[in-house]
Amino acid sequence: MKKVLLLLANGFEAVEASVFTDVLGWNEWEGDGTTEVVTAGLHEQLTCTWNFIVKPEFTIEQLDLDDFDALAIPGGFEEAGFYEDAYDRRFLDVITHFHDKKKIIATICVGALPLGKSGILKGQKATTYNHPTSHRQAQLKEFGALVVNEPIVVTDNIITSYNPSTAFGVAFTLLEMLTTKENCKHVKELMGFD
Repeated sequence: MKKVLLLLANGFEAVEASVFTDVLGWNEWEGDGTTEVVTAGLHEQLTCTWNFIVKPEFTIEQLDLDDFDALAIPGGFEEAGFYEDAYDRRFLDVITHFHDKKKIIATICVGALPLGKSGILKGQKATTYNHPTSHRQAQLKEFGALVVNEPIVVTDNIITSYNPSTAFGVAFTLLEMLTTKENCKHVKELMGFD
């Protein structure tokens, strides 16, 4: 079984988290059955962007990170407090743990920014929110990333993307990396994507 830690910060976007639970959940029940998602955060209760309340299964202190094969991080809104958690040392330590173990890390939109803040994107190709009115790609560049304005960027074991529209693409990329191309195609077809 491949265990994926879905790491949630206060202010995360629910739609960006749900693609991981749905795609990997479909795989668990209808695909090759090898994936499991576990949700965790810094708090016992989190408030999403636009006030949806979520209770993750665990706080990060309750977990043994070595039990997991991959890390998934959805983005969120500054106005909803996303960066307060996402830039917290405990959150960043989870990121560096997975990176040091060379495990897969998948992010959507500004979920790439805590990766940048942690230092793991220095000299690496990556992307983040790309709207012309946003300064998020400039922020990622300040963290030392080589910013590429493409929908999904995969560099070694790290997946980044540039806005919420890429969410399913990131989740399917993660599924393919955890299982096989054939299995991913099968799950996509079952979900109506092919």
